[in-house]
Amino acid sequence: MKRLLAVIFTFVVLSGVSASAQTADELIQKNIAARGGLEKLRGLNSLRMTGKLHSDGRELPVVIQIKRPAMGRGDVTMQGVRFVLAYDGQSVWEINAFDGKTEPERLPPDHDDAKQMIELADLDGPLADYKARGNAVELIGKEELEATPVYKLKLTLKNGDVKYVYLDAANYLELKVSSKSQREGSEHTEDEYYSDYKPVNGVLIAHAIETRVDGQTENQIIIEKIEANVTMDDGIFKMPVKAPEKKPSGP
Repeated sequence: MKRLLAVIFTFVVLSGVSASAQTADELIQKNIAARGGLEKLRGLNSLRMTGKLHSDGRELPVVIQIKRPAMGRGDVTMQGVRFVLAYDGQSVWEINAFDGKTEPERLPPDHDDAKQMIELADLDGPLADYKARGNAVELIGKEELEATPVYKLKLTLKNGDVKYVYLDAANYLELKVSSKSQREGSEHTEDEYYSDYKPVNGVLIAHAIETRVDGQTENQIIIEKIEANVTMDDGIFKMPVKAPEKKPSGP
């Protein structure tokens, strides 16, 4: 009788584990549903986000614009000087006036800033239809992130880059995305923490993003306003033509 009870108990426990176990695809489906569902997500054709970038004790105005099918632009202003990082669907370019460079420059596709802008320009995110995009997702397991139970997913992008996505086990929204980045010839761990989710046209979007490098806070973006499906000229995403160099006048 004891052996029979033990067998029944083991069966019940294993059945419970099997029923509660979740696959990576199931978690992704719940993540998309938590964000508002694929239909609502695909209903976003453009986003304009305005807010503040907090970095090194400074508060700088920031504007982020995204438009389908794959265009994005971020503008940061400091004392009248602008930094621009943009993607026109083909290549990424920047105007880094903070470093005294007032002319636009293209970035190589393997540049970390270029990769981040290309990912930002994807309104659906890398998890939606990940197989069709050439990405791969693996469920690592369940753990705790600062006392919050989370599911940890390993996301391998088509270009080979690896990111770890942490989904809140209670509501399946992204809490953190971790990756490696190259800076000045050395590798660093870069973590992005997402919070303050608010609905925009039926889609939950994080209004606070904190970036930590090797565990130390580097900057934080606080979004104050998000406008959905606003009209955007494709030209704002295209790299401006450089001004022709002035030739020295002859005698």
